[in-house]
Amino acid sequence: MCGIGGFLGASAVSRDVREAMLGALAQRGPDARGRALWAADWTPLPAAASGDAAAGFLHARLSIRDPRPDANQPMANPAGDIWICYNGEVYGYEDDAARLVAKGYVFRTRSDTEFILHGYAEWGERVVEHLRGMFAFVILDLRQKRLFAARDRLGLKPLLYFWDGIDFAFASITRALVPYLGSRRQRLHGPAIDAYLAHRYIPAPLSLFENVHRLPAGHTLSLDLVRCKLATQPYWVPAPGILPVAETLDHAVRLRTSSDRPVGLFLSGGIDSAVVASSLARQGYTNITAYTASFPGSPFDEAGIAARHAEALGLPHRAIPVTPRLRDDFDRFVADLDEPFADPSALPLWYLAREASREVAVVLGGDGGDELFAGYKRYAKHMRTAWRGRLRWRRPDQAPPWSRSARRREELGLTWLEAYGLRFSGLSPATRRFLQPDYPVEAVYWRNFPPASKGLSALLDIDMANYLPEYILRKGDLATMAHGLEMRAPLLDHKLVEAVYALPAPQRFTRPAKKALVARCGVCQQFDLLHAKKRGFNPPLGDWLNRELADRLPDLGDRLDRASQGQIRRERVDHLVGAYRAGDPKLAEPVYQLLVLVSTLEGFAAG
Repeated sequence: MCGIGGFLGASAVSRDVREAMLGALAQRGPDARGRALWAADWTPLPAAASGDAAAGFLHARLSIRDPRPDANQPMANPAGDIWICYNGEVYGYEDDAARLVAKGYVFRTRSDTEFILHGYAEWGERVVEHLRGMFAFVILDLRQKRLFAARDRLGLKPLLYFWDGIDFAFASITRALVPYLGSRRQRLHGPAIDAYLAHRYIPAPLSLFENVHRLPAGHTLSLDLVRCKLATQPYWVPAPGILPVAETLDHAVRLRTSSDRPVGLFLSGGIDSAVVASSLARQGYTNITAYTASFPGSPFDEAGIAARHAEALGLPHRAIPVTPRLRDDFDRFVADLDEPFADPSALPLWYLAREASREVAVVLGGDGGDELFAGYKRYAKHMRTAWRGRLRWRRPDQAPPWSRSARRREELGLTWLEAYGLRFSGLSPATRRFLQPDYPVEAVYWRNFPPASKGLSALLDIDMANYLPEYILRKGDLATMAHGLEMRAPLLDHKLVEAVYALPAPQRFTRPAKKALVARCGVCQQFDLLHAKKRGFNPPLGDWLNRELADRLPDLGDRLDRASQGQIRRERVDHLVGAYRAGDPKLAEPVYQLLVLVSTLEGFAAG
């Protein structure tokens, strides 16, 4: 698990820029830093070269397996003509590695990095078919003068890249690209800003800056270095598999205990993480500590029920009190989430990861259950409105665009699938048009969006392509890697996903949800989690905005106008903030979302 970056093209890159890129990646990989540099003719340069370089791979390592320096990156094959820069963990590759050894490949390390490197030499781009786990990697093939990159099937690991037809750069996070972009970072991407306002995150392939793209989950990228031709294409979509769910679940959990560093578990009071905990206990992994975020005095505190789960399973347990210090931590927290990201539940995860990283380097989590088994309440709510389509109103609504009446009228004016976007927090199209009167807003910015489709499968497809990789998993990756902590998601093992997709609909989509998971979870049955109320984290946004963040609100409109280069209008923001401060509590989330945006934009502008 690491931070990766690199560059190549017509523009040479100075040592200062290279080191600034690597410095931005440092917290993702605190154990080692590596550099591989080349001149314009692909002659290798010393890693410590003080002059410009035409191409380079940069790596910040969090050493999980084979922590010896031999396994550091960037890594090359023995001939030095294939190089890899890799972030992630792949599991269960030992049989394939043995086949490579039988063909004459020599392994100097026990790392999965070397397996991918040799696998590419043997199988080419089809190496992705041999990878089970989470990964984002870039391979430089000097034999064929081409670059090949891939992102894992479900999107647990991020990969962003800059491409203007001449120069190419990549990184795990946008902040590592900012030094390379230089003055080019002044060109904000308008659709990405509006997409953030719509969804609270920026969906792939959009990014905050022009010519910077997010490689979608389950995609590869190929760049011909001679013809300067870049192409991306999908290599996997969820489809029914042939393996049984129960055995595949336990195998997925077992694979993710592989580590040369201490392993822990994030345990909430819900079904998904309890399923992972039960599988660990059933397979004898009772030395793994479970960590739970505790909110003392709050009705959303799940530490008590999580402690009882852990005790019943024989797992050590630690409740970590989360008491946000936003006055001190807000700017660091926003920066660690990279591009603007306004899910307040990321904050307790960030604090939980900070404390857990003092004791372990790896944690298992329960992400994915709701998307696989239609566990969110919004699915049932939206399905009940499938009867309606677009309606047009003759008389305009005089109420503010964020009012309940305006929102209802707007929902009836959207297609059924467009209106699904209103089931999430975020700003409605009408509110976004109010804030950006000169900008042509879109209803939604989802990838793989079929606006005419209806049915539960359409909602699940949208979430699997967008909400899961770019919201749930991005939050998990950024909040944990900010503290050098690797988070693994057994429920999103791609073979388990395929097994779930093969279930008959009555077994997969149940009421209450997740009966197929509960069947493998003794604790779930013992504590009747199937019928327990889903708690989640309900952030005290009003308290945050009225106290620790209050001094950031008076000039919010002016700051946003400048930071967004006029896309978001000063007086419109002031009007919305004024309505909130005048006593409209439902505007707390939009105000918080705008505050995160301006803090992010100002942070990028400062370099």
